[in-house]
Amino acid sequence: MTYTAQGNTFTPQGLGAPRPMNDAAIGSGMAFLEGELEKRDPRLLEPLQSVTWARDIVAKTGGGWVDYTSNTFVDYATSGGATGGSGIIGGATNDIPVMQANLNKDIYKVFTFSNILKVPFVDQAKLKNIGRSLDDILDKGIRANYNKSIDNVAYNGIPGINVPGLVNNPNLVATAAPNGVGGSPNWKNKTPDEILDDVNAIINATWAASEYDLTGMANHILIPPVQYTYLTGRKVSEAGTDSILKFLLENNIGKNQGIDLFIAPSRWCTGAGTGGTDRMVAYVNSDDRVNFDLTVPLSRVMTQPSVTEMAYMTAYAAQIGQVKFLYTQCARYMDGI
Repeated sequence: MTYTAQGNTFTPQGLGAPRPMNDAAIGSGMAFLEGELEKRDPRLLEPLQSVTWARDIVAKTGGGWVDYTSNTFVDYATSGGATGGSGIIGGATNDIPVMQANLNKDIYKVFTFSNILKVPFVDQAKLKNIGRSLDDILDKGIRANYNKSIDNVAYNGIPGINVPGLVNNPNLVATAAPNGVGGSPNWKNKTPDEILDDVNAIINATWAASEYDLTGMANHILIPPVQYTYLTGRKVSEAGTDSILKFLLENNIGKNQGIDLFIAPSRWCTGAGTGGTDRMVAYVNSDDRVNFDLTVPLSRVMTQPSVTEMAYMTAYAAQIGQVKFLYTQCARYMDGI
């Protein structure tokens, strides 16, 4: 059998119509070969993200669907008494102080989180051919969004409706970091001893404000990642081998009083201070000092098919409460570090 060339087409003599081999056909053939010869990674690579709220604050779960949560506080005081209410009396006195209690309640907002998972029937059928589930993919996306929403509420709150978080509560005392010998409050321009002075100053302030109750001494400090990197990457001295961070953890006032200080990086501290400065946040990381509520965990609340969209629609919902500083004297901010 013989072939004759006709431009871009090869025609076998006597066998009917020509079979085209144009650029489009060649291109599709190469795509087929690439698909057959590629090594396919079965993993689904998700976006990079950081969620740290579980490290820095206690979440109190349960309670059901609500609009608010509350806490009740009590103050004690005595009236009367010749010794100013202390209770020290003489042998023949009839002026004995009377104990009184004042109860008050604080109310905190609770927010509803919701996302819709939409799974088109045709897309789900196509993905099954390659071993993937669109439902699982979108479910992971919703859970990632949920955790990022908790992170945002925990650290930053919702400023648009005057709901603060861990790093921007207006009821906490915020002080400016003092200048070091280098004339700057920034830690990169301070000596290790001056940085230790800043850490001890903020810890001691919480201790003093708590009537020197050790349960009110700050044991958890958050600083911006840049400052944290500096602490871990610089030695105390040229002759030493310990980092500044290790030096701080072993020589702070809390360590002396039997409290293990925890210092961690938090991106939410960057620019959180007055005038956009970097902020150090010190507080007691305990559920009886600061916490927030997850009254309803993330759940699939309802699912229904949509014939007009040829898809299954699933509603996810949860409830997230605002951050509650139960004792504001146990927390402090220091700006300009």
